[in-house]
Amino acid sequence: MGSGRMSSIMESMGKKRPRPRRSFTAQFKAEIVELCQRGDRTIRQVSDDFDLTETAVRDWVKQAELDTGTRSDGLSSDEKAELAQLRRENRRLREDVDILKRATAFFAKETR
Repeated sequence: MGSGRMSSIMESMGKKRPRPRRSFTAQFKAEIVELCQRGDRTIRQVSDDFDLTETAVRDWVKQAELDTGTRSDGLSSDEKAELAQLRRENRRLREDVDILKRATAFFAKETR
């Protein structure tokens, strides 16, 4: 086997193919979080056992802790939902104000 072939095998081993994005039910996430919180396996072991990324599992555990109040360094799911709703409402109100400003300017010109 030539050295060129060996280096190409080594290169292909080093590059992980990107994972397809998967979605999971709230029930599944809750069960994974429960397994992690039980304490008989590490987050890494649980993520390996279920072919999940360790980062995703850590995020699920963190969010569950925020939601139950055992942790306070972020927003709960309810707070995130409220924030998203307030941002949408804020954007809509800014658009309404912009439309009203243009309409006011238009009518001001018309009535001169």
